[in-house]
Amino acid sequence: MHGDNMYKLLRELFPFCRSITGGGVRETFKTIARQIPLEVTEIPSGTECFDWTVPPEWNARAATLTGPDGKLVADFAANNLHLLGYSEPVEGEFTLEELRPHLYSDPRRPDHIPYLTSYYKRRWGFCLRHRQLENLKAGVYKVKIDTTLAPGSLTMAECFVPGRTDKEIFFSCYTCHPSMANDSLSGVVLNVELCKHLLARGGDHHYSYRFLFVPETIGAIAYLHRNQQRVLDKTYAGMVLTCLGDPGDFHYKKTRQGDHQLDKIVENVLKHSGKPHELIDFFLPGSDERQYSSPGFDLAVGSLMRSVYGFELYHSSGDGLEFVTADALGGTFAMYADVITALEGNFRHRNLKPFCEPFLSKYGLYQTLGAQRDLDSQIKNILNVLNYSDGTRTLAEIAERTKLNLLELVEVAKILVDKGLLERSGEPD
Repeated sequence: MHGDNMYKLLRELFPFCRSITGGGVRETFKTIARQIPLEVTEIPSGTECFDWTVPPEWNARAATLTGPDGKLVADFAANNLHLLGYSEPVEGEFTLEELRPHLYSDPRRPDHIPYLTSYYKRRWGFCLRHRQLENLKAGVYKVKIDTTLAPGSLTMAECFVPGRTDKEIFFSCYTCHPSMANDSLSGVVLNVELCKHLLARGGDHHYSYRFLFVPETIGAIAYLHRNQQRVLDKTYAGMVLTCLGDPGDFHYKKTRQGDHQLDKIVENVLKHSGKPHELIDFFLPGSDERQYSSPGFDLAVGSLMRSVYGFELYHSSGDGLEFVTADALGGTFAMYADVITALEGNFRHRNLKPFCEPFLSKYGLYQTLGAQRDLDSQIKNILNVLNYSDGTRTLAEIAERTKLNLLELVEVAKILVDKGLLERSGEPD
């Protein structure tokens, strides 16, 4: 169900020409707002955000490149990747030699249109399949690029889902890529589905959750500039969502800290999922985690992906609707939902019967837990939670020490609290 929901929304959003600014982003948010409540913010062009300045707003209406034979070589209406992102307006005739500095291709992937942009230097151009570029004939070509670059604003949006505490966990995706399915859009649709999942709980969760939709780099920077103190005061952890819809193995890029509770949780969930996966130390450049984890903020932000950015079809027309699947999206949602469950249960506890083991049958624990799992496994989980719950260790730390399934320990801890054998004694650091 979740995978089908996400793939349907992805198909709806795919045609929009998104960039770091412009109408395509606003149309994207209008579509998303039909599913979750969004607070949309406009940051005016020229706004200084730390060391950056919000650029002019760019909008593209049409762009065509017509060959000497009168046939279209590139047409923005057929594929918005054909137009170099942030191209300035141009209309005129050019010989092939005059045109070549404005034509871009990728020899490594000759059958795909590359995705290229020029946000901060004025240019114009077209992106072509390399095989197509190699076969262009000499002659006069007609160029028509109908775009605008003018004072406007950068658009970003968020949905805040309050919990029992004001300590926040955020999920951030980027909305600046045009028609590419896995890089960017898979993160957008997962962010929507996770938000719906949390909203459906009606506030029955410990942490508050913030779902961010921002253009990559400049959007994250603008968001942090605008909300600096709240982010520093309230944020517990975060994750950047991208590359989540292909059928590849899972990869987790750790936080800058490398040993945060989030890292322990994701590692345990992946390990006990039985799914092939790889853990990767924090690296740069990456995506928006490099802004959230910059030294001044130093937020604990990880990224659980399928194929890591830079995959074979990355930033090309090959990253289309056929590259992602509803099944892969659904599997990714399930993994993130398990991470949220683990985050929500990862506390320090104190054993209320610390002198020797309690007589478990007296509390009905065999019958309570026996229907679902092997009895020996259940008793092992109970005894480990009770033994290590001296008020100093989180459940994630206990799971790391014992090599047990954190999600099972979370379930056991809830039952032990209900039975009066355990009490919550503190939040994780």
